[in-house]
Amino acid sequence: MAEAKTTENTSKLASYDAYFEMVQSRKKLPRNLQETLTDAFAKIPVSSFPQVPGGKVIEIDAETTIGDAVKILSESNILSVPVKNPAAQNSSDWRERYLGVLDYSAIVLWVLEGAETAAAALSASSAAAAGVGAGSVGALGALALGATGPAAVAGLTVAAVGAAVAGGVAADRGAGKDAPTAADMLGEDFYKVILQEEPFKSTKVSSIIKSYRWAPFVPVATDSSMLSVLLLLSKYRLRNVPVIERGSPFLKNFITQSAVVRGLVGCKGRDWFDCISAHPISELGLPYMSADEVISVRNDELILEAFKKMRDNNIGGLPVVEGPKKKIVGNVSIRDVRFLLLRPELFSNFRQLTVTGFMNTVASATHDATKVATPITCKLGSTLSSVIDTLASKLVHRIYVTAEDDEDVVGVITLRDVISCFIYEPQNFFDNYFGFSAQEMLVK
Repeated sequence: MAEAKTTENTSKLASYDAYFEMVQSRKKLPRNLQETLTDAFAKIPVSSFPQVPGGKVIEIDAETTIGDAVKILSESNILSVPVKNPAAQNSSDWRERYLGVLDYSAIVLWVLEGAETAAAALSASSAAAAGVGAGSVGALGALALGATGPAAVAGLTVAAVGAAVAGGVAADRGAGKDAPTAADMLGEDFYKVILQEEPFKSTKVSSIIKSYRWAPFVPVATDSSMLSVLLLLSKYRLRNVPVIERGSPFLKNFITQSAVVRGLVGCKGRDWFDCISAHPISELGLPYMSADEVISVRNDELILEAFKKMRDNNIGGLPVVEGPKKKIVGNVSIRDVRFLLLRPELFSNFRQLTVTGFMNTVASATHDATKVATPITCKLGSTLSSVIDTLASKLVHRIYVTAEDDEDVVGVITLRDVISCFIYEPQNFFDNYFGFSAQEMLVK
């Protein structure tokens, strides 16, 4: 077991290094300019970065129920939250006080893990469509499948959600509010389900600590440099970085990839930024990921396969393509998983649902049909400034690069790539900076 864990950790570290080495080999920003920018960011204190809205970082306890966690995320309009260790409430050491960072998508993916059994359970009886009690539908489905033990428990768990969505919640929602609208509000109806149905009602956040998109807690201090934040958000694949004050275990700020890119928009008018961002992305070596390296999903594949690809490759979105040249026709992201839980017809039929069918159903039901169906794209001749503007204004995490004369995908640019564009990592930076191996925290 220990040997397997060591191998896994080594693999993670190798992937961090491989990504940044690839970036350094492909980007065309002059080395002396990279060094100048890296040195400048190393002198900017983290305390200068804007505070989170309201000035207070939202936190949750590991013993918080899943229902309460979703309620907190929803009411606070946030997608991720630091998780505290209840056994170390009085500790002054942040390594003991915090367990990690919980992403909203981890919750919906946790639910979805048992969804194949649940869908079979739902389809085993028309009672699901009629909104008959969740327990009855789940039991019928388990009997139909001959499932026992843990598999049956998993099936019953998600069947309860499916039945509740198909029945009571759908009726309670009424005609005034469609499911995708609820999904955009982080799942008001989904929250009702997991608040009212067992075992979600009693399940704690600590139980999904190892689930998909659970991030390590690697903070920086207020007097740390912004370079440390940028490296954690780029090379080391963190989506957010907690900020603490030295000598205090409490959080002072919470910096995300999106916030940094929005900060870059605010750099317009500064000579260094305008000089770089005015160039077409192709002149800067972007996209770093070539067409052959872009993970995509065909429009005729099952939507479940799309979400599995995201989970297995630890990525947040995929272009939807058709034809041998990979013409882009849509986009799906990890957050779209929630639509499966909020649209009864999608959830109960997802094992046969194609990507196209999924996008069409969501687009027809939402007030913003472009959100799922229309991909965000740019051309190789687009300037870096326009790419940054699009990422910031559209509130997306990636933009697909298409060929100049058609819509074939030739690459993808992520928030991580944009941040990586401006910096490099000085030798032994983190070991010297933190006074311990930051890599140990990143692979926990």
